[in-house]
Amino acid sequence: MPRPTAAQYFSGSATVVVSALALLLLLGVESGPGVAAVCAASLVLGLLVAAALPSRTAATATTAAPSIEVRAHRMAEDLERAAGRERVSGQTSRR
Repeated sequence: MPRPTAAQYFSGSATVVVSALALLLLLGVESGPGVAAVCAASLVLGLLVAAALPSRTAATATTAAPSIEVRAHRMAEDLERAAGRERVSGQTSRR
């Protein structure tokens, strides 16, 4: 199982704190079991939010290096552009 990222820790923790405060204020809970239920619900919500964020493995999969064919095609295009610039600059210097 991959380790959580800093963004997952932060968003999960912030969700727990904000949702617990909001639920306690909105529901006006004063009893011990009510506070425990609100805290448990906030923890579950924080875990769900943290799990919904992409992990490192998903980020590295999307930023994978392009294939050899794509890199070769780009290199060929770059060489053609450079050769075109050379021809244009060579024509202007002859005048």
